[in-house]
Amino acid sequence: MLSKKTQYAFHALIHLAENVDKGPILISEIAKEKNISIKFLENILLELKNAGILGSKKGKGGGYYLMRAPKEIALARIIRLLDGPIALLPCVSLNYYERCENCKDEAVCGLHDVMSRVRDASLKILENKTLKDLVTKS
Repeated sequence: MLSKKTQYAFHALIHLAENVDKGPILISEIAKEKNISIKFLENILLELKNAGILGSKKGKGGGYYLMRAPKEIALARIIRLLDGPIALLPCVSLNYYERCENCKDEAVCGLHDVMSRVRDASLKILENKTLKDLVTKS
């Protein structure tokens, strides 16, 4: 399940993508348009900026903007950045692997096998869908 933080990040990113031609967008505009607390949104946008997804400009005409075109920002990257692993179990995670404490042998574990397939199916979608796909649908 996506956290509220990640959902808000996607809403803010969609707003920035929809207004990409307008230049930097103020946090207050995004917060008002998407009904997100400014304080919470500041933290989210700062995290996205630190990851190189957003840039910012201070002063008159300032605000946040996308560092790349919406078609170049994969949904999987945003989810991993803000929520961590996409996999439902740590033993099937590609980037955050941890052996499960109660599993004797992953090679014969049915749950491991099924969750690996769930991960692969999810990643097939999330790595191939981008912010542009969200804008097209909204």
